Amino acid sequence: MISSPIFRFLVPTQNPLGFGAIDFIALGLAILLVAVLLARDRILSVGQKLAGRTVVCMVLLAALPIVLRLALLPHHPAPTPRVADDFSYLLLGDTLAHFRLANPMHPLHRFFEGVFILQDPTYSSIYPLGQGLILAVGQVVFRQPWAGVALSVGALCALCYWMLRAWIAPPWALLGGLLAVIEFGPISSWMNTYWGGAVSGIAGCLVFGALPRLKNAPRTRDAVLLGIGLGLQLLTRPFEFVVVVAIVILFFVPLRSLTIAALVLLPAFGFTLLQNKQVTGSWTTLPYQLSRYQYGIPTTFTFQPVPIPHLPLTVEQKIDYDAQSDVHGLGTYPSRLAGRVRFYRFFFLAPLYLALPTFLLTLRQYRFAWVVVALGLLWLGDAFYPYFYPHYIAAATCLFLLVSVISLEKLSRWSQEAVTLILILCLAHFVFWYGIYLSGNQNLLIALSPEDSWDSVDYTDLSGRIAINNRLDGEAGKQLVFVRYWPQRTAREWIQNAADIDHSRVVWAIDLGPEEDEILRRYYPDRKAWMLEPDARPPKLTAY
Repeated sequence: MISSPIFRFLVPTQNPLGFGAIDFIALGLAILLVAVLLARDRILSVGQKLAGRTVVCMVLLAALPIVLRLALLPHHPAPTPRVADDFSYLLLGDTLAHFRLANPMHPLHRFFEGVFILQDPTYSSIYPLGQGLILAVGQVVFRQPWAGVALSVGALCALCYWMLRAWIAPPWALLGGLLAVIEFGPISSWMNTYWGGAVSGIAGCLVFGALPRLKNAPRTRDAVLLGIGLGLQLLTRPFEFVVVVAIVILFFVPLRSLTIAALVLLPAFGFTLLQNKQVTGSWTTLPYQLSRYQYGIPTTFTFQPVPIPHLPLTVEQKIDYDAQSDVHGLGTYPSRLAGRVRFYRFFFLAPLYLALPTFLLTLRQYRFAWVVVALGLLWLGDAFYPYFYPHYIAAATCLFLLVSVISLEKLSRWSQEAVTLILILCLAHFVFWYGIYLSGNQNLLIALSPEDSWDSVDYTDLSGRIAINNRLDGEAGKQLVFVRYWPQRTAREWIQNAADIDHSRVVWAIDLGPEEDEILRRYYPDRKAWMLEPDARPPKLTAY
């Protein structure tokens, strides 16, 4: 590792300045600090003029995270799907891109069993439609599902500004939009996985941006936007949708506006019921409920018993079932509440914690006390899940930004220099990590990655997926890959089929033994057969 030119340059004896790594970081921070302070008046002047131009700001904020991520493509291309959630969401997007809600059950579906995917009565993802819709847009329009992810992140950053405009002065709203770009933009997990987060965040922006507008001057347009936001949240995170509805009711929106929003929300309920019927055969059975009955995953709320599978489980399904069952029984409700506080770092850069206490000064006003109640309800509600990820409460993204910006605004009344310093540190944090990714230096990324657990840009191929995919892409014709797991598992899920399995260029199948495998080989006589052993290091791909 020390042989890398960058690492050698960071050794004091190897550069003309005699600087070490910490010296270069300190110098870079000092340069940024001095540059911003010298240009602060000019920056404030331009920002104040720009902040009032809503359309211009939204376009710029939407484009900025996308452009910054595209600049990383030479070293960090579109993310490679790596986990079962990715595969299931991509299946959902591909299904919707074919303009259907479910796929027919495959006659040899036992070869294609995967985690978070149904095989009977239909071949379908277990997830609701929201994230799949944006993946389908990317696939249909750009031939790349990840393009939909990038667009959703851009829309989130733009709508965070729009939401904040209803709560605070335009310059502070623009600052909140820029913080959204830094925190949830080019190097965040929401931009670099297929799980989602931005879509629910968009829903939250529409809901929490419409509420104060409706209270100040009820208009049909804002009531419609409220209904669209609630519908998008229902189609993305159904449980949190219930919590968000309770939060909306507590805001005391005029009855007429709630009625209009409810009418706009009806199509989302209709699509949910239709998806249930198409996927599970029942209008009232959600796909994930059927998965829970058949496979025992995803697991239940902590106040419910651990589900019992009613179908035989593959090795990977059994691993996930055991893991979720173990987590289900760990800890108490208060311990889960306490344990999830650390996940809020995803929504607050470290320097912002210095300003957050000043938000307490606003709690005499009902609307700001309501923000605390809203965040508290989501915190309390999601603690009934045995496990947690930030995208579960993505609908509150704009509320976290609101707390950050109002805290900074309050602090600025005492010391504008303190606010400037906090913002420079936030910018320095982003510039440092974005610069590291932009450099494309894998040795540096590997060395620093343990210190940056909240970002999620691909920079290694430790699992060997990219190498295997590249090799298969280089083969002519159609391919059939049997996946043979070793008894002592180290690899994760590799079964990653498209919506139309039979017409896919590469079909992934579970190795069921020579006799059973021969049935599938006869079913696909025109495909070259391979045996993949993903537990080998690196994964071993050989002709069958």
